[in-house]
Amino acid sequence: MSLRITSWNINSIRIRLPLIQKLIEQVNPDILCLQETKVENQHFPGTDVQALGYDYLYFNGQKSYHGVAILSKIPLKSARCDRFIDNDDKRHITATLPDGTAIHNFYVPAGGDIPDVTLNKKFKEKLDFVDAMTAWSNTLKSDDKVIILGDFNIAPLEHDVWSHKQLLKVVSHTPIEVEKLNALKDSLGWVDVMRELVPHDQKLYSWWSYRAGDWLASNRGRRLDHVWVTPALKPHIERGDILSDARGWESPSDHVPVTVTFKGINLP
Repeated sequence: MSLRITSWNINSIRIRLPLIQKLIEQVNPDILCLQETKVENQHFPGTDVQALGYDYLYFNGQKSYHGVAILSKIPLKSARCDRFIDNDDKRHITATLPDGTAIHNFYVPAGGDIPDVTLNKKFKEKLDFVDAMTAWSNTLKSDDKVIILGDFNIAPLEHDVWSHKQLLKVVSHTPIEVEKLNALKDSLGWVDVMRELVPHDQKLYSWWSYRAGDWLASNRGRRLDHVWVTPALKPHIERGDILSDARGWESPSDHVPVTVTFKGINLP
């Protein structure tokens, strides 16, 4: 049986509910993991989401900023939210599939505009957050079945950005960020699903700035959104898709959905 999981930085779930409906019409994921929901839990549009076919809702939100959610057609268990650095930003939620596979949905801090930890507290928080993810990863075993996904806010590879040379000093592609993310990846031999399927020498993006007058014509994108799996799940990877067209939808998020389909996952 196949399982389709989509990760999407929605940039306000209440504003973009129509886009979620459009995504469902085109992709119809079994599980939809959202970042930047930007809504307190008591105001989460649960009834509207359930009307779209997602009966099982798990969310961790705050007013106007951050926030993550897992919307599922499948009953999940062991849902919880963890803090990875010492503040109350809502950046993580996890739940477990019936077969024991854990899904961890992350919204890594963007890091501000200045790539200097002494001048920019936000950049330090970003690096600290990734370090904390690595420390957590080191508590796992390679035969654990774990999926981590979300907006990692780092484009690690040369062809994950429109210009490697011009973005080396731009937050999201600086050497220190890439080093930290690679340390996380190496900590357990995580499999970067999209790059498992798409060669490293091919351009691949999931984000285009709102500042671009014509995002499609300029195509100055970055791959900030990721789906990684532990080695135990690598044989279950069936396909991966980035729905680039969603960047051109009406009132879009600046991120687009990343969908991975797994085969041989035992579902109820």
